[in-house]
Amino acid sequence: MSIDSTEDLFVSGLKHAYYTEQRLLDALEELEQSSSSEELKSGFAEHREETETQVERIEQVFDQLDAEPEAEEDPIVEAMIQAHEEFMDQDPSDEAIDRFNIAAGQKSEHYEIATYGNLIPMADQLGMDDVADTLEETLREEQDELETLSEKGEQFDYGELEASD
Repeated sequence: MSIDSTEDLFVSGLKHAYYTEQRLLDALEELEQSSSSEELKSGFAEHREETETQVERIEQVFDQLDAEPEAEEDPIVEAMIQAHEEFMDQDPSDEAIDRFNIAAGQKSEHYEIATYGNLIPMADQLGMDDVADTLEETLREEQDELETLSEKGEQFDYGELEASD
């Protein structure tokens, strides 16, 4: 696909967002399963449910554009997933996994916030107010999740990660 206009750029970004949300459904399940903290497990499970709704919203946006929902692979998302897999291959402690999972969640939230933060002004510029409003709802959820994960990161007891003698 040749990108020759703001609309083309918007649709390309939307395809990346769709891919991102779909891949993160699986990644959130992995984060939930690999975490030892019940609080983290619960948080990742809740965010997975929210992400399912976000996927549906993107499908609604495609519908509003009279286009079939289409995902376009995003190498950034794949790199984040690969980083988690490589970390897990190192057989880390439960505490290290929990802290890594918090950081992984924060990274993905920052990326999603940047994605929606770029799509919304394009939708506005293209006169797609309803689309912009739909994406704004997802952006707010991503910002809330980042705040939740940041709080968990600030409260994390790093003493548990001290090297044993």
